Formats: sequence, C-alpha cells, structure tokens
Amino acid sequence: MLLILVLLLCCVSAAMTCLQCDNTIRVLHEDFILSAPTVKDQIELKMIRDHAYVTYKKTSQERKGVVDPTTLYRAKTEYQSEFDRFLKIKPTGSVTYEAIQIMEKGRKILEKHLDAFIHDGLCPNKCGFLKRRVMDCFSCRYKMYICPSPSGQQDCGEYPMQAEEGGQAVLNCFLPWHRLLLGQPEYYFTWAPGVPGTKKLDESDFTALVVTHDSSVVLNQLHVDEQGTYRCSLIDQNGTIYYEVTFLLTVTPLPHQTHRSLVTLPSLPHGDNYSPFQPTEDLLVPVIAMVTALSLAVSVGLTFFLGMMMNRQRAVKELRRNRKHTEDTV
Repeated sequence: MLLILVLLLCCVSAAMTCLQCDNTIRVLHEDFILSAPTVKDQIELKMIRDHAYVTYKKTSQERKGVVDPTTLYRAKTEYQSEFDRFLKIKPTGSVTYEAIQIMEKGRKILEKHLDAFIHDGLCPNKCGFLKRRVMDCFSCRYKMYICPSPSGQQDCGEYPMQAEEGGQAVLNCFLPWHRLLLGQPEYYFTWAPGVPGTKKLDESDFTALVVTHDSSVVLNQLHVDEQGTYRCSLIDQNGTIYYEVTFLLTVTPLPHQTHRSLVTLPSLPHGDNYSPFQPTEDLLVPVIAMVTALSLAVSVGLTFFLGMMMNRQRAVKELRRNRKHTEDTV
C-alpha cells in the first residue's frame, strides 16, 4: 500500500478540475482528510484525493475540458449525496480503500454528466453562431466558448408562410440556444416587398421594420401589398450576426363581391305547337289594335252618354223655371 501511495504522489497534479471547482466539494474533502485518526491516515487520504483530481482532470480533458454552471451543479449535488451516504456508513475495511472507492464514484458521476453536456448542451446550435460562457475545468475560471455554425454560416434557412388578406402572420425566430448568448443581442426585422421567390434579392432591397429584444413580430390586418420576403437577424452591439432566418410570406386576396347580371330569356321558337295564350309576335299587333279600338269606342260611348245626361238635366231645369214663372203670374 505504501508503494502504491508513493506512485500516486509522483503523478499528482495540483490542477483543479470540474468537480473540485466547487467550494463545497473542496471543503468536504478537506474535512474528510482531517477527520482521519492519525497523521499517517491523513497523508494517505490526501494522496488519494490528489490522485482523484488527476483522474478528474483526464476525464474532463477527454470531454472538451469545460462545463456549464448547470451541469457542474448537477454533478456536485449527486456526488455530495453519495459522499454523505459514505460518511454515515462506517467502512468495513481499510479507510484508504473506502476513500479510493468514493473518489472513483465521483469520477464516474463527473463522466456521466460531462457526456450528457458535451453531447446535447455545449453546442446546441444546429445552425447559427453561438458564443457562450463556460467554466474551464483546469483553471476553474469562466471563459468564452465559441460554437461555430455546423453549416459554416449564420443563415438558418427559409420558411414559406401563407395568410389571407385581413388576417395575421406571426414571425417567430426564437430558438432555445439564444438564451445562452453573451450580452444582449437584439432581433432585427427587415422586409423586401414583392411576391416571394420571383427575383434574387440583395441588401438594398430590404427595408428596416423594427429592432427589438422580442423574438417575434405579429403582422395584423394584412394587405396583399404587404406580402414579401421578411428576414430576422440576431445581432449584438458589435454588429456580430449570430442567427438569421427568412420568412416567405404570401398573402391571398379575399374573393371580390360580383353583381349578378340580368338574364335574358330566349324567345320561344315558332312552330305549330304553342299555346294561343302565349304572346307571340304574330298576335301582338292585332291584340294592340283591338285594345285600342275598344278603348276609343268606350271613350266615345261615355262622351255621348254624359252629353245626353247633361242635356236632360238642363231641360228639366228649364221646365221647372217656366212652371214657376206661370204660377207667379196667375
């Protein structure tokens, strides 16, 4: 055992790595070493701890050598829980052997969380450019880590959109990894009018719409002339473009109200089989002539009758006047 401890001491590195960057873990290890009953045990435990740091460093180095605060917190919490359980159970064998086991447990916990972080959390940008803040597992200091775009550019593609005239369209260009960006970048919304995809556009074709910290813009009461190519760019104060996406918006006009035209019925065909009550061109002239003649006859008859009635009334009045005059004379 003494030979093994000497060999471990020769390999000790003073570098602090991910799990030991947390002050709680460092204090936990120091208290554990000082709790040993003899100075010899304390020296042995210190050698074991220092060797564990070497293995932690190697584990971190194989996985980019960085960690974010969230992953470090998860690893620390799980390891601290295991260490507390170890302290509550009295070792059945050698203290140094039990210490090696719990330190190795810490390495496995660190390895598990770093694997998940590197695979899914370190560079979650499937497109665009990410510059984020992480902890260096060797210096225990925060530094800037750059995640280049997998496609080599900040353009994250085009998205066709359709809306009806008078409706609305939501231009949402938020992705979860935007929260990881350093500083306070803003969303720049620009617009190039015209039917999308009909011509190749350059920067001079785009007009600025709004600059905001909000990742989405709502277009209400759309008109047909508002269709076009909309672009959203995430830019910091230095002009660095982290992300860009294009929306191809087509606005469908509403159907116009059309007035109904008067329908002209076709004339009935000439033939033998037609009803005498249907007004055809051959019967129209005689009917008009007959109606006109009857109207004239009725008018003349009425005039003659009214004249006779008036003459009769005039004769009766004259007869009454003469009779009265004769009676007055007698």
